[in-house]
Amino acid sequence: MRLFAFCIILASLAAILLSVPAHAVQPDEVLEDPALEARARELSKDLRCLVCRNESIDESNADLARDLRLLVRERLVEGDSNEEVIDFVVDRYGEYVLLRPTTSGANWMLWAAGPIMLLIAGGMGFVYLRRREQAPRSAEAGLSEDERKRLQEILDE
Repeated sequence: MRLFAFCIILASLAAILLSVPAHAVQPDEVLEDPALEARARELSKDLRCLVCRNESIDESNADLARDLRLLVRERLVEGDSNEEVIDFVVDRYGEYVLLRPTTSGANWMLWAAGPIMLLIAGGMGFVYLRRREQAPRSAEAGLSEDERKRLQEILDE
């Protein structure tokens, strides 16, 4: 029994360690300046791989992600600020490249749609319950005399 529990614990730890995202940055991409490399890693975490959809370019092994990582590092070496690098990549690839889209412009509708729909659904549910509560209750009429006689005939048969 102890061996079985040990194997379960060991398998769980292996699964946890294997599920940690691996960074796909290749050794030839790493900048010599540690400060610039740290900035590049931070920027790469916020940029979406256009091939893998919900992976950052820091985690993706796709060729396009590698090209974006190199582009970010190239811009940093040229002296761009973090905002300038992000703006350059967004201008080139569109706002979809951001893992956390901005809330400005037309995106505010996307951010607000969920809470607005929740409020509308809650209001509709409230109105439905109020109307149902206030609806006149139909009197549960018993059987008429003819219906009772017919029921008795059916039961007697």
